[in-house]
Amino acid sequence: MAEPDAKLAVPVVVGTRPEAIKLVPIILALRDDDGYHPIVVSTGQHHRMVAEIFDLAGIETDVDLWVGDAHSDLNERVASVIRRFKDFCLEWFGADGSSTASRDALLSGHYPVAVMVHGDTTSAFAAALAAFHLRIPVVHVEAGLRTPSNLMPFPEELNRELISCIACFHCAPTSTNQQNLVREQIPADQVFVTGNTGIDALHWASGLDVPFEDPAVQEVYDGDERVVVVTAHRRENWERGLTGIAEGVARLAGAHPDVRFVLPMHPNPTVREKLTGPLDAIANVVLTEPLAYASFARLQGRSYFVITDSGGIQEEAPSLGKPVLVARETTEREEGLAVGTLRLVGTDPERIVSEGERLLTVRAAYEEMARAPNPYGDGHAAERIVAALDHLRRGGEPPHPFGAGYNRHAVLAAAGYEQTLDPRQVPPHERGRPGPPVAGSIWAD
Repeated sequence: MAEPDAKLAVPVVVGTRPEAIKLVPIILALRDDDGYHPIVVSTGQHHRMVAEIFDLAGIETDVDLWVGDAHSDLNERVASVIRRFKDFCLEWFGADGSSTASRDALLSGHYPVAVMVHGDTTSAFAAALAAFHLRIPVVHVEAGLRTPSNLMPFPEELNRELISCIACFHCAPTSTNQQNLVREQIPADQVFVTGNTGIDALHWASGLDVPFEDPAVQEVYDGDERVVVVTAHRRENWERGLTGIAEGVARLAGAHPDVRFVLPMHPNPTVREKLTGPLDAIANVVLTEPLAYASFARLQGRSYFVITDSGGIQEEAPSLGKPVLVARETTEREEGLAVGTLRLVGTDPERIVSEGERLLTVRAAYEEMARAPNPYGDGHAAERIVAALDHLRRGGEPPHPFGAGYNRHAVLAAAGYEQTLDPRQVPPHERGRPGPPVAGSIWAD
């Protein structure tokens, strides 16, 4: 049986700024738990922006893979992450995929009990595949988001589908995400509905007292005009989409000179070029450099509503009571559409102007969106995930889910840790399909 004080090594892979934001609550929760040693692995994809987030939380990166973001060739990035993640596992743990780890190696922290990846990035997919090849179980945080096509968003949609094929434990933000996974033949027993850790992160960041570096943004924040926050950067919008978003914002700004529009610019030069030209000369539009996460959280709280093609903002802004116009043709955040916190406007400037006008001029329409309940979380997702790891490790009562639960023995079997059990040996609240015979189960009942 696992010793209560043994610290299990859990590499947590972070590639991009959104991943860092949503994994901060989990890293902090793992660090505060006596049972785990989180090993923070940065792929280097967004090295500077990830470091800024971690500095706010007092988190130090343990391993840098230094993949970088100097090019946009996805195949090269996947290959680099796989190769360098394998090198890290070989150097730190001696993991080469030739066999599963011994019980003693796991309990001593000399071998990872699981690798944790988040969401839909290329870094997450590549690390998950590398871990699978090394026979290390994968836990997928923010699992089960789906759109109708694996080309939108590109390449994120296929990344998250492929991670779902690899992971043994799926932490889904909502019951809809769980249903998506079940439709793809992922056993419901391996899915835990937790809420989204992005809401946890927003609650954390909103309590930080950080200044705005750009005086123009500080002036907007301190003023009394209504503020519309705009973000645009998705790869599928790089052609005509960004141009349409920029035109829609320009027309709204021209029609409402008493409203301030703030657009933090993405560092990618393609994105900047598409947005700067149409918006740079408009007096009530502020183009600013990318904001630190805590600063952006404050700006969202000050906003009247948000126009975005981002994924995480679709969940964050409603938790602050801010309507969101989604500048994409599809969204995997279907729950927000269903309850009314989100409205899909695409990149057609006509639709952006029409829905923006509606929110700026029709108070009842605004209140209907602003007061809709947020379906994405309650700020306790990370706490649930770590509690689930404890339950998987030690047994006992499972944690209370945000939605649906999971089956301990099904997860351990999928991870390669569980032996076949007689169903009569399984507590009633944990009964499900026992796993296949696997030698050396480390978490015996």
